[in-house]
Amino acid sequence: MRKALLASLAAGVLLCSQFAVAQVDVQRFIRKDKFESIKISPGGEYLAATVPLEDRTVLAIIRRADNQLTGTFALAKNSHVSGFWWVNPGRVVLSVAEKFGQLDQPLGTGELFAMDADGGKATVLVGYRIGTQQVGSNIQQKKPEQVHAFLVDSLPADDKGVVVSIWPWSDDPFTRAERLDVYTGRRTPIARAPVRNADFTTDNLGQVRFAHGAGIDNARKLYYRDGKGSDWQLVNDEAVSKRAEHPLGFNRDQTIAYLQVEQASGPDAVVAWNIATGERKEVLRNPNVDPDSIVYSQDSDMVPVGVVFADGKPSVRFFADDVPEARLYRSLEAAFPGEAVKVTSRTADGQLALVQVSSDRNPGDFYLFNVEAKKLDYALSRRDWLDPDAMGATQPVKLSARDGTDLHGFLTLPKGASGKQMPMVVLPHGGPFGIRDYWGFDPETQLLASAGYAVLQVNFRGSGGYGRSFHQAGAREWGKSMQDDVTDATRWAVQQGIADPQRICLYGASYGAYASLTGVAKEPDLYRCAAGYVGVYDLGMMHTRGDIQRRGSGETYLNEWIGPRNGLASVSPVNMAERIKVPVFLAAGGEDERAPVQHTELMERRLKAAGVPVETLYKKTEGHGFYKPENQQEYYTRLLAFFNRHLGGATAK
Repeated sequence: MRKALLASLAAGVLLCSQFAVAQVDVQRFIRKDKFESIKISPGGEYLAATVPLEDRTVLAIIRRADNQLTGTFALAKNSHVSGFWWVNPGRVVLSVAEKFGQLDQPLGTGELFAMDADGGKATVLVGYRIGTQQVGSNIQQKKPEQVHAFLVDSLPADDKGVVVSIWPWSDDPFTRAERLDVYTGRRTPIARAPVRNADFTTDNLGQVRFAHGAGIDNARKLYYRDGKGSDWQLVNDEAVSKRAEHPLGFNRDQTIAYLQVEQASGPDAVVAWNIATGERKEVLRNPNVDPDSIVYSQDSDMVPVGVVFADGKPSVRFFADDVPEARLYRSLEAAFPGEAVKVTSRTADGQLALVQVSSDRNPGDFYLFNVEAKKLDYALSRRDWLDPDAMGATQPVKLSARDGTDLHGFLTLPKGASGKQMPMVVLPHGGPFGIRDYWGFDPETQLLASAGYAVLQVNFRGSGGYGRSFHQAGAREWGKSMQDDVTDATRWAVQQGIADPQRICLYGASYGAYASLTGVAKEPDLYRCAAGYVGVYDLGMMHTRGDIQRRGSGETYLNEWIGPRNGLASVSPVNMAERIKVPVFLAAGGEDERAPVQHTELMERRLKAAGVPVETLYKKTEGHGFYKPENQQEYYTRLLAFFNRHLGGATAK
């Protein structure tokens, strides 16, 4: 008895000393970036940037000569500028998406807008708002159409036109490629797709050469044609080959097309396809991860020359080491050791490049690089109120699941922490399918680290970026092997001596909330608490409520990836409440369309009926993730207080 008491007192002393940290200033972490994406104009005169506000994202144009704001573009609540392209030195085309909560994946509206750099001649080019809103334009009203449009090629050599794909408002449409006048909105047909739901890829001269899509069977098909007016030829049918192929671009003389090709096992490869002979040759392949993004030539946005692989810390590999882009990246990487470097845009003459520098502790700094003079000038930062040196470091980790499957993830430790016997928050990501965690700055992870917690993130099977077989291994595995991967990662952290086995909690949002509640039900002795934010807890309800089942392909997705409604009761946390033995914190928004609030309300009732201590936070006017700063402040204050009671970390100021 005496020994047990002494041990308890010693643990308490250790706990207090471990957490002799200041309270966390939540506001520093929930404050939005000053901007998200930024690009320099072809003539170098302007910068265009997307600026996040409370419940929308606007586009701002800044004149470099005097840093004056010359033009802005914004729409209504829940509307976000999701993409933008300089189509000539003085005009921008932009696309719009909607999301009804901070954590929603933006859903494109299919509208295209355009405006001049000085804010003039703003207009709807394609979209349902034609005839109802002209965004300050003097252009005559255009006829409304029930179509969606998506940019395919900005056509740098054409100051008036771009190539777009047009999607009629119907289930599984046959799409078409058209040239769009960026001033008048007039469209000229170019090609019709030979497969439903098709996207198009152009060559270096703006000619449509590939179409890739899928019909009602959901099997992806890739078609190729030699040029304008040529017949389409089937290159790959996923139903036959059991793999998908996606075009990346052409070499300079357009004799070689580069494809991203799925493999029977392991990650995707970049393959060079000789169009004349049909010969295929593997160009690049990482042993662990798919290509994450493509690096294009400095003088052509259509010629791929390299690949970014997000294998732990991101790295760039080039098709050939002697290309100018390889030399540029190597010099930039030498200037910023330990950081990820990305050329986001450049002027038409190639003399000025806008460079993003970021890391696990740095949300992103931007520099203008004079290529000829090899001179870097600081431009601006996303979050200049945060000190990177005060942030926790994130390290890639690799472990084996119980069946031998390789799992990859990330461990973030508080600044100055020993990394031994730490209180830990295990943070499974949302999605879950095709989504993954990356090495890089994450405000929520850093907030938890600032409170004194080690944070463990694992890319469980079903996550994207690790090849076809790893992705598909998650199908119908909610609460099964996907959950086992999270458990195995937690046990690995204990075995490595990183986590204190008596101080581990599960926490996540959306699917991550599901995994958190399922985890404490399946492993009642492994975790000390669980927190779920805008979660799904009754899988059968996903078939009857929410926005997924309302979409044409939604029911197919639910059946194929989650499971038929009548087979989901045993893997739904609402039916596991009696197995949960630890305190729970739940938060939800009353207007959530992705994970309707009824999931959380039912979970709360079941937990209370089972005698489980449960705390809740509901915000009636919020959606899938809280938008309002005051609601975010309250949420994270409550979350840190909850973890403080069960793990001992710092609370909010």
